[in-house]
Amino acid sequence: MESEAGLLQGGVFEMVAASGPVVKAVLFVLIFQSLLSWAITIAKVLQFRRTGEQSEQFQSVFWETRNLARADDSAERLSGGFVVHLFRSGYRELSHLAQDFQSNGRVISDSDLGTVRRALERAALEQSHRLEKGVTFLATTASSAPFIGLFGTVWGILNAFHGLGTAQLTTIQAVAPGISEALVATAIGLAAAIPAAIAYNYFAVALRRARETMDQFEEEFLTVAKGEIAG
Repeated sequence: MESEAGLLQGGVFEMVAASGPVVKAVLFVLIFQSLLSWAITIAKVLQFRRTGEQSEQFQSVFWETRNLARADDSAERLSGGFVVHLFRSGYRELSHLAQDFQSNGRVISDSDLGTVRRALERAALEQSHRLEKGVTFLATTASSAPFIGLFGTVWGILNAFHGLGTAQLTTIQAVAPGISEALVATAIGLAAAIPAAIAYNYFAVALRRARETMDQFEEEFLTVAKGEIAG
């Protein structure tokens, strides 16, 4: 089994080395896409895990205390969570609003919290963009890699049949090596596209859940803020 695997691996490398410049360029693009997709996937998995765990921990503290000042102390320790960024933006805007109204001798009302809501929405949009960074490339790889590989295969087969037309013996042995070299491009294209598609679908679900969490926290923050203002 080991000898057959080594023979197959050596055959693939030999076919790649013997392929034309266009097919080699296609293989280079596909390998680059695959390596970058794997790097993005690993980085995003670590990012989503870290920011998700810290967001959950902060929300637990937030609901236990139901106090913005005490929650702000915990925000320093859990600064990596995407929910924490929303809290900081909203709390900072609420503090500025309280200072301005206090200097004018006014009291904050529920209708004055529109600026706080907008600050929370801006922070949620920023965090969504931060979480989405790199995910688009996975979708691009998943959709384009098979077609790039197919282009390399078609080009290689064209060259193989062109060589068959100028050969003296028109046998399958004459055209088979060229076709097998061309099919390597399709195989590598699929190898690059399939993991990228799986990773993209996984992150798409994670992004949707993160947005839902941020929308829910926005309402929770405003509810607590209204309670403190009324108190």
